[in-house]
Amino acid sequence: MHHASDILLSLFIIFVAAQIGAEIATRIKLPGVVGEIAAGCIVGPSLLGLVVPNEPLEVLAEIGVVLLLFSVGLETRLDDLKKVGRSALLVGVLGVVIPFAFGSLWAHTSGFDWSKSLFIAAAFVATSAGITARVLQELGALQRVESRVILGAAVIDDILAMLLLGVVVALQAGGEINVGSLLVVLAEAIGFLAIIGWVGTRVMRSKSHWLDRPANPLSPLTIVLALCLGLAFLSTKFGLAAIIGAFLAGMIASETSQREKLEHQTQPLLALLTPFFFVLTGSKIDLKELASAEALWMLAVVTLIAIASKFAGGFLGALSLGKRSASIVGVGMVPRGEVGVVIASLGLTAGVFSPRTYAVIVAMSLLTAMVTPPILAWQLRRHAVKPAPDETAGPA
Repeated sequence: MHHASDILLSLFIIFVAAQIGAEIATRIKLPGVVGEIAAGCIVGPSLLGLVVPNEPLEVLAEIGVVLLLFSVGLETRLDDLKKVGRSALLVGVLGVVIPFAFGSLWAHTSGFDWSKSLFIAAAFVATSAGITARVLQELGALQRVESRVILGAAVIDDILAMLLLGVVVALQAGGEINVGSLLVVLAEAIGFLAIIGWVGTRVMRSKSHWLDRPANPLSPLTIVLALCLGLAFLSTKFGLAAIIGAFLAGMIASETSQREKLEHQTQPLLALLTPFFFVLTGSKIDLKELASAEALWMLAVVTLIAIASKFAGGFLGALSLGKRSASIVGVGMVPRGEVGVVIASLGLTAGVFSPRTYAVIVAMSLLTAMVTPPILAWQLRRHAVKPAPDETAGPA
């Protein structure tokens, strides 16, 4: 039994620690998520022992990450995907394929069977668009051609990564890999994404006025949140992660005329709930697992593979822009941030990752998020501004 007073105390500690950690990280020019996870390490069992993960906290953290992916989808529209050119598509695809291939090969040669290797490799693939976008915005570089390619590719990257995550989750649950099951799972995932994403966005475009009919001014928000929870549940029935359904719900809701209002209304929910996921994630890290030469060597190798493979995908995909621009795109695609942490947490919960592997994957996600902003800022300041063409007129 978990006493209500104990749970409330844990919630208080987690929330306060998250705010302090995020504030410190922001002041030293790091993503706030880095500070929140670090705060979890401090208040968790490894150090202060003020917070111990339990079922009520896990449920709240799951709700937080579902809302996080819903908000990401809310900022993504199908038309945005259509407007990016061939370079963005190529960068997005190569940015998934190359890290996934290198990550799975590393994991398999390190002793993991192929099903677990593919799950581990999924943590290598998804770029954190939020981290890169913040850097581009702070430098006033959003109009550069490289910036548009990076942001467009990051959207494609996220969708491909979510599809890939759904595939490896289903394969892991099956216990073995064969071409037939892979094709079935892939077809189900693609079908679910296509039907819900394509049909859902079109229905919302033509019927979004329904959201204005209820008398309650908060009804549009409550309706799309119900859609979020419903699709999150439905995605699990297709063997996909709940966060995929939440992302699709957000993308559908982005087609409504009240998109900006919904984004504004969801911010307080995100501010309250998402910190619990990241702090709880950090609290699960056993720092003792990293306190050995073997673990540190594994972390160094994993981080190097993560950086080099993602840079290679971005660089090769953007070569048509020239080597300098391709280099900027490559660096901009490197950070994993919260997406890698989400996958690592799913792996730990499913028993795919050992505590040491989990700690290494989360640390890798943090390191890639920390090293990218200063390098990207240096590159952008070094090269003259290159304004972006109108990519709606044709492919990049």
